[in-house]
Amino acid sequence: MTRDGAQATGRLPAWRCVLAVVAHPDDESFGLGGLLAAFGEQGARLAVLCFTRGEASTLHGVSGDLADIRAREIAAAGEELGVGTVDLHSYPDGCLPGMPVQELATHVIVLAQRLDARGLLVFDPAGVTGHPDHRQATAAACMAAAKLGLPVLGWTLPATVAETLNTEYNSSFIGHQPGDIDIVVRVNRQRQHRAVLRHRSQALPTSVLWRRLDLLGPYEHTRWLRP
Repeated sequence: MTRDGAQATGRLPAWRCVLAVVAHPDDESFGLGGLLAAFGEQGARLAVLCFTRGEASTLHGVSGDLADIRAREIAAAGEELGVGTVDLHSYPDGCLPGMPVQELATHVIVLAQRLDARGLLVFDPAGVTGHPDHRQATAAACMAAAKLGLPVLGWTLPATVAETLNTEYNSSFIGHQPGDIDIVVRVNRQRQHRAVLRHRSQALPTSVLWRRLDLLGPYEHTRWLRP
C-alpha cells in the first residue's frame, strides 16, 4: 500500500517502444525517470523528445550557458536511464504555449513513426507543476497520438502529495484523487537518482524534487489519457 493509501497493484503496459514527450531537460529524469526505468526493466526501448533546452530556468547550479549545459545534461541523464534516443529541440523555454500545437505534434509524429513507438509517456494535462510548457507538451503529444492511434499514459501525483508540497513550499503542484488514478506502480529509483544527478545545473539540495520523491516513496501514479 502506498503512503496515500492506494493499492500498488497496477502494471505498466508491455509496450516494445516507449516515447516520452517533455518540455524541458530534466523533466525526463525529475518527473518521468522512475517510470522510464520501470519500462526499461520490462525490456522496452526508450526514447525522449524534449521541446526546449531549458535556458530560462531560474536555477543555475553550474556556470556557463544553460542552453548548452542542459543539452549535455539530458544526454548524460538519458544514458543513465537507458534511453536510446534523445531528440532535443530548441523552442524558446517558457514560450511553448505560443507555438502552434500542430507544429509541435508533427515532431512527435515523425519520431514515433521512425521508432515504431507503441505508446507515449507524458506529464498529466495539468502539467503536474502547473507549468504552461508542460501542458503544451502534453497537448502536442495527445494530438499526435490521436493521429497515430497510440495510447498515452500521463504521470501525475496523488492529491495528498501535491497538497503537502504546496503547503511546505508554496508551490503549485496539481494532483488527483485515488479514483482518478489508473495505475499505481512500484518503481526502483536507483536509475532515476543517477539520472537526476546528471542535471547538475538543476538538482540543487534545496530543490522540491527531493521532498517529492520522499513523499512518493517507491511508487509512481499514472492516468490513461488515451487508453
